[in-house]
Parts: sequence; C-alpha cells; structure tokens
Amino acid sequence: MTSPQSVYRAVAREVNRASISAPATRSKTIVKNFRTIIESGGQSNTEHFDHDLANAVTFMKSQRMYKILLERYNPLHDMSAEEKVKATARRVGLDVPLRENSDEGQ
Repeated sequence: MTSPQSVYRAVAREVNRASISAPATRSKTIVKNFRTIIESGGQSNTEHFDHDLANAVTFMKSQRMYKILLERYNPLHDMSAEEKVKATARRVGLDVPLRENSDEGQ
C-alpha cells in the first residue's frame, strides 16, 4: 500500500505537468484541495480511497499523453477551418488564392 504522502506527490506532480500556465501564475487551490481530500479521505476505507486516487493519477497521465499524441499526429486539430484549408493546400504544394472583398462581387 502506498503512503498518503507519495499519493499526494503523484497527484501534485500530474497537476503541475498538466498545467498550461507558468509556475508562478498557477493557482494553488487545486493542489490544496487535493491535499485536503487526501488528508481527510485517508482515514476512512483506505483501500477504496487509495484505488480511487491511483485511478485519478492514471487518468491525468493518460490525458496528458493523449494531448501529446494528438498534437504530434494531428497537427491541424487546434486550427480554425480557414487555417486548416490553408495548411492542407500548402501540404500539397498549393496556395489558397487571396479572397477579394466579397461585397464587391455581389
């Protein structure tokens, strides 16, 4: 069985790795809430509690890995529709023609 300190460290480590902001600007409330949950939950039904925390750590690691793989193998996933069209055209060696003011043609 793992100690509450090691579980807390694993949760805090995953929360820090998942954060997109700089360490100085991160909100400390998430880690504090996890710490409170771990301190209070460790006293009742420790087997289920430890299992739930291990599942939470596994979920956070999996989400982080999913994001990394999505960015690696699907680089267009976070682009707008217009940016996707331009990137796809560039990929096959074409440039998207510049659009003239659409109000003039009508």
